[in-house]
Amino acid sequence: MSDAIRYEPDEHCPLGITVVAGLQGVVLALAPIVSFVVITVRAGGQDADYLSWALFAALIIAGALTALQATRFRRFGAGHILLMGPTSNFIAISVLALAEGGPEMLASLTVMASLFYLVLAFWLPFLRRVITPVVTGTVLMLIAAAILPVGLDRLDDVPSGAPAAAGPTIALATLVVSTLLFLRAYGVWRLWSPLIGFVAGSAAAALFGAYEISLVAEAAWVGIPDVRGFPGFDFTPGASFWSLLPAFVVVTLAGGVKNVSDSVAIQQVSWRTPRVPDFRLVQGSLNTNGLGIVAAGMFGTPPNSVYSGSSLSFIGFTGVAARRIGYVIGGTLLALAFLPKLTALLLTLPSPVLVAYIITAVALLFVSGVRTVVQDGLDAQKALVVGLSFSLGIGIDNRTIFADLLGHKWGLLLDNGMLVGALAAVLMTVFLDLSSPQRRSRLEVEFSMSALSQVDLFLQGLAAQIGWNEASTQRLRSAGEEALLSLVQSGQPPEDEPRLIILARLEAARVELEFLAVVDMENLEDRLACLSEEADGAEQGEVSFRLLRHHASSVHHHKYHGLDIVAVNVNGSA
Repeated sequence: MSDAIRYEPDEHCPLGITVVAGLQGVVLALAPIVSFVVITVRAGGQDADYLSWALFAALIIAGALTALQATRFRRFGAGHILLMGPTSNFIAISVLALAEGGPEMLASLTVMASLFYLVLAFWLPFLRRVITPVVTGTVLMLIAAAILPVGLDRLDDVPSGAPAAAGPTIALATLVVSTLLFLRAYGVWRLWSPLIGFVAGSAAAALFGAYEISLVAEAAWVGIPDVRGFPGFDFTPGASFWSLLPAFVVVTLAGGVKNVSDSVAIQQVSWRTPRVPDFRLVQGSLNTNGLGIVAAGMFGTPPNSVYSGSSLSFIGFTGVAARRIGYVIGGTLLALAFLPKLTALLLTLPSPVLVAYIITAVALLFVSGVRTVVQDGLDAQKALVVGLSFSLGIGIDNRTIFADLLGHKWGLLLDNGMLVGALAAVLMTVFLDLSSPQRRSRLEVEFSMSALSQVDLFLQGLAAQIGWNEASTQRLRSAGEEALLSLVQSGQPPEDEPRLIILARLEAARVELEFLAVVDMENLEDRLACLSEEADGAEQGEVSFRLLRHHASSVHHHKYHGLDIVAVNVNGSA
């Protein structure tokens, strides 16, 4: 139990604390929003009109998404505080799109990629063996490696009259101050370390004469940017569009899988007593993020994602997880978008200051990829998949191997390190899965206790295939019976002939069973976890939960919209 959480998502938070915590969240969100938009647009060679429009649209979308994430409206929203905004994942590929076809191409590619993101949210339960932690982690590492050169290229983006050492010195000052604060400061000081780093870097830029504030004086107090900055769409996509689309899709899907972990993590830290993740809320978070990517494309600004690190840090340091804080953060970001003078002030931040922030974001993204890779264990086979895929991606990125052979337009597709590395990881992962020595079986029956005899015969056949003794066979049969009984007793199956699908993967010493049911129920893992704390004298339904835990070596239950998956592992005995 965590005593650090003062207000859980469903609890009422006093108005004063709500306002103060909301403003802290806004400060946390502003740093990445401004950094990622400005670096992307400037590196893509776009003008000031488009930059103003892109930041305006990014603030609008980030505010709306952050507020929507705090809700639970139909299939949208995570029901928790999730800060949203443009993501570092898309910097490298967005810069390439802007350089090739301008804002129109970026907008068109973003809209197309968002469709794949929404498909991912819908098919999330069925992609778990293809888009594995190894694949996702490798792509995140490749994305980080691709972003770094883009950021470093902006180090010398200072006024022409500034000294040659101005850019590196400004970036170093920003990086040192923010890093030292993050490493050694406590409480609110660590929370605001990026903002303090921005101030230190801006002061260094002023000393070098590299800080221009003329735009601030000219900007209005209230209004919207010139609509000429809105890019529109490219309705006649050419070879460059189609060659960049696969890379956009890869980055989008990798970000989507990472968002699953982000949503699970925020559920874990938002309650005093940790709960088993509710994957219906995960899907709600994904749907919201997909909607945000669509909106980013429609308004011509870089795509959005969850700021997982900032969200977790915010809750950890403030102890406030009440969802109404998300409404305050979202509403404030929306209001800030209509204050051109503030926007102009944000746009005056020198590029070297933003580069320092990008370097930190890249470091955290790379480590996130490594952590994702090792979360399921890293054996020799997975190590080769990660190492080879990463090496191929890094080796091919920024080369012109295929461009020299196929021409510039189609060379963009195959000379993209993120795409090549991700494709290599997926193909090797699929090969490992298909060539696994594990034997597989499948059974589909009616979702009711009347199917028990069919399930029992199926499990007896599995035990016979791998030569299990009587004791192991009986344990497998009992686990299957109790799993079915628990599902039926807990669920409220729909009226249109619900089905239960059992997938089995066989090894000599273990059987992995997955029960897939179309039903809406209480999470079995929560029930199992609570059994040790309950008094004796359980009700009839609790007996099945206790027996299931007794017979199975592990039980995992993931709830999705329209589908529940219960995974049961049973170990054999000699």
